[in-house]
Amino acid sequence: MTSQTVLGLHGTALATLEAVGLPPHVLFVPEGEAAKSLDVAGRLWGELVRAGAKRDSTLLAFGGGSVSDLTGFVAGTLARGVAWLGLPTTLLGQVDASIGGKTAVDLPAAKNAIGLFHHPRMVICDTSFLGSLPVRELRSGLSEVIKVATLFDATLLSDLERDLDRLLSGDPEALQPVVASAVGLKAKVVEEDPEDRGVRGLLNFGHTLGHALEAVLGYQYLTHGEAVAYGMLFSLRLAGQRGMSEEETRRLQALIGRLRLPRLPEVSLGSVLAAIAFDKKARETGLRWILPTRIGGGGSGVEVPAEDLERELRTFLAEPQGGCTNGH
Repeated sequence: MTSQTVLGLHGTALATLEAVGLPPHVLFVPEGEAAKSLDVAGRLWGELVRAGAKRDSTLLAFGGGSVSDLTGFVAGTLARGVAWLGLPTTLLGQVDASIGGKTAVDLPAAKNAIGLFHHPRMVICDTSFLGSLPVRELRSGLSEVIKVATLFDATLLSDLERDLDRLLSGDPEALQPVVASAVGLKAKVVEEDPEDRGVRGLLNFGHTLGHALEAVLGYQYLTHGEAVAYGMLFSLRLAGQRGMSEEETRRLQALIGRLRLPRLPEVSLGSVLAAIAFDKKARETGLRWILPTRIGGGGSGVEVPAEDLERELRTFLAEPQGGCTNGH
């Protein structure tokens, strides 16, 4: 499964399949988040059945994070589950979406609302694909790298601070060790908690508000990583009020600011709070916010009283980049 754009840019990478007598049956999907819908999934189920897909068939996700999410979801639900492989062509796909077996499609009210755990048999991350990415896609992936570095690897965070400009240029040589480190960190967490019942929940740092912003904005205006970056900025605000040092909070805000996030369109507080209430991570007992404790030192899930959340979110939405430098 891929998009017309990806096949045009990188289709020669599939020549190996042809060479070993496995010509792929290509199924096209829309670009970006528009791919992740039940309508698209339904079309793909039909096309796969008509093409003769069987229980021992294998699907290949060839594209960005949305293609990985969708392909894994379709594979997990077709014939009660068929195998799938990942060949991600974006930084976000390589460091996040293709790793961990979380597959899903969106509903209008909530991102990733319908899904299941279905792990890929293999993921191949080739940073030579990344040189063709626009800066927004690089920014999106680097947001997720900042996330895992903040939680689990202070050295990686220092590397990001040192090399960020080169990474944002799409330099494959600079990106290779960053991708390897980020994938290793996430894979280690996933191996320990494959179904997100414990420590894996820390990987939701920045995602509670990030997913809400994506839904409120109709999955337009912000990429996933940009929305997560705003979510991290808000979570850092909460973390700074709950024990994280001011020095480390400002250090992280400055690094996120160097991503030069697009301005957040005006959104209403009520719509964002409503979207947060639909968050798929919420439990009957409420929603816990993932807040880092110190750089490289993990984090914790914190319940934020409704009145505190409303007050802090109102202030943040009025000036979402207030704690950053270099935003525009």
